[in-house]
Amino acid sequence: MFNLGYLKRRLGQYAALWVAGFLLSGAAILLGLMFADMMVAIDWVLPVLLGGTALALGVGVVLSLLSGETVGTKLAVLLLALLLALPLLWAPVSAAVAIAFFADRSIEYSESYAAFQIGVSRVLFPIGQALGQGDLFGWVWTAFQWVSTVVGFFSAVAKIWPAIRRMLGPEPVTEG
Repeated sequence: MFNLGYLKRRLGQYAALWVAGFLLSGAAILLGLMFADMMVAIDWVLPVLLGGTALALGVGVVLSLLSGETVGTKLAVLLLALLLALPLLWAPVSAAVAIAFFADRSIEYSESYAAFQIGVSRVLFPIGQALGQGDLFGWVWTAFQWVSTVVGFFSAVAKIWPAIRRMLGPEPVTEG
């Protein structure tokens, strides 16, 4: 039915891609600050990192679909990719948001951020309208940002925790 080991490995790859998107975006933006204004650097970096992240997710899904896994496992990978695509794409954007926040700059001046927000709005707005009226879309957007950040953070911690434990050494043995 489902190959849980394969799904766990795919989720680990998702976590690694989230961390890579966040760190590469942050590093590239900070490097870009040596050559341009912050918003210009963000506008240079975000399209490339968003495209690369989406491409990596797509390649992973295609490889899973072409694998010898069961149909149930392939469908689960496809469903997970659909559910996790927006949180994954949030990784490079969240690095830009964090850098702008610490620089006390408004990220809304970035054309790439605005285009990302409009694109996500086109996906989330119909969902918000289907669920109700009022300021539900604003709530859905805020929830998306928080959930994406938390999912990315915890998936990253889960991915690197074994390495941290190895660096700290074995736990002391207590005699009792």
